[in-house]
Amino acid sequence: MVVLETERLVMRPLTGDDFDDYARMLADPEVADGLAESVGTSRADAWRSLATFIGHREIRGYSHWALVEKATGRFAGRAGPWRPYGFPGLGVGWCLARDHWGKGYATEAARAALDYCFGTLGATEVISLILPGNARSVSVAERIGHSHLRDTEYRGQQVHVYGQRR
Repeated sequence: MVVLETERLVMRPLTGDDFDDYARMLADPEVADGLAESVGTSRADAWRSLATFIGHREIRGYSHWALVEKATGRFAGRAGPWRPYGFPGLGVGWCLARDHWGKGYATEAARAALDYCFGTLGATEVISLILPGNARSVSVAERIGHSHLRDTEYRGQQVHVYGQRR
C-alpha cells in the first residue's frame, strides 16, 4: 500500500504500532458514536477494529491509512478507501481523534483518498456512509464533492449514502 502526503499529513499504512493511539481515539464515546461501523470503546474493540483495517488491506490491497501530522509526527486518525464484505460500494471513510477535530484534516485526507479511488483504483463511483445526525461528517462529505444519494440500512443501522461519480 502506498504512502500519500498532503499539505499537512502523511497517510501511511496502519500497523500494530498504532494500537495505543488508535485505542485512545476510539475510547472517546463521541468519536465511536459517529462511526457507521459500530465499534465500541474498549481496548479489545479497538484491537478488533484495527485488525479489520489491516486485514482489509491484505484482502483488497487498499484500506484506511494512519493520518500523521507532518509538523508533530502525532497520530491524528485514519482515513481511506474501504469496501468490506456487504458494503454497498467502494467507500471513503475517515475518523479523527477529537483533539484533531476542526483542523480540516478529515477533509484533506478524504480528498486524497477520493483522488486515490478515482485515479489509482479506477473507481467510477465513491460513496461514504454517514449516520443520521452526524453533521460533521456530512460537512466533510460535501466539501469533497459528495452529495446525498439515498438512505439505506447497513449492519442494522439506518445510514445516509453520500457520494459522487467520476
